[in-house]
Amino acid sequence: MKRHLNTLFVTTQGAYLHQYGEAVVVKVDEETKLQLPLHTLAGIVCFGRIGVSPWLMSKCAEQGVAISFLSEQGKFLARVLGFTPGNVLLRREQYRRADDGPASAALARSIVTAKIANARTVLLRSARDYPNAAARGTIEEAAGRLAYGVQQLQQANDLDLIRGIEGESANTYFGVFSHLITVQREAFTFTGRNRRPPLDPVNALLSFLYAMLGHDARAACESAGLDAQVGFLHRDRPGRPSLALDLMEEFRPFLADRLVLTLINRQQVRPDGFRRTESGGVEMDDDTRKAVLTAYQKRKQDTVTHPFLGEETTVGLLMHLQARLLARHLRGDLDAYPPFVWK
Repeated sequence: MKRHLNTLFVTTQGAYLHQYGEAVVVKVDEETKLQLPLHTLAGIVCFGRIGVSPWLMSKCAEQGVAISFLSEQGKFLARVLGFTPGNVLLRREQYRRADDGPASAALARSIVTAKIANARTVLLRSARDYPNAAARGTIEEAAGRLAYGVQQLQQANDLDLIRGIEGESANTYFGVFSHLITVQREAFTFTGRNRRPPLDPVNALLSFLYAMLGHDARAACESAGLDAQVGFLHRDRPGRPSLALDLMEEFRPFLADRLVLTLINRQQVRPDGFRRTESGGVEMDDDTRKAVLTAYQKRKQDTVTHPFLGEETTVGLLMHLQARLLARHLRGDLDAYPPFVWK
């Protein structure tokens, strides 16, 4: 259980929440673990097997405190919310910003800046202990080009220009990604990003983990009261969760790309765990998929210090915190959206 940004996150399986006067009480095995005044909360997010009394639901609905239910893995299930104007005003502002070119560009710039900065950190951390001096120089040179991309973004006020810088930086980043694979290099060759379908095991891993990130980002948007379909960097398209795609950009290098490298370099996935389909794509077998999912959920349990809030939290809650920071910015509580930049 952790409280961030006036939101109570409950992750202890078997916990039960009920009302006591004007407070919410969290019990585990009949023992009170936490008691908070309800008026200090803006939302409650329950992960997994968490029980909530009908009386607490009613009280939260009355006071405008949203209760979100997610699976233990972070899949959004449902949200309980009473009559309140807050969510409507938030979404109306989100739609206004999405239709405003300069406002969309400002948010997109923050998101892409964090994405490129985090990709650069992945390269620099890998280059630090790289055994091959020539390859290390290549990685460091690419990191320098990414730093230049971050500088270019500071002057970019047009969405097309921002997307262009993002695309060029992605080409630079994935152009040296193969150097970051230090074990099983012959089996896990990587010549560039491809998808639908992925044509090699590395791309199969990346695509699978990006899909997991997308699910988590969508759940974070819904839990924060945002419309996951309306984004700023990614534009509207039927069936596409554009805001969720925006939100996950900051986490692709930090969470997905690093995990792919760890799985390969620590030999937690093996070449025989992948098969080629009739369409020419590559997919994981059941055992490999299970190993990747287990590693992903374990990674989400690691703790980090949030760079903006200065508080310790789990990796799994980071996207939920970012969604709430975005909501605060849209409401006018923050002058700018503070993206997640990995140090």
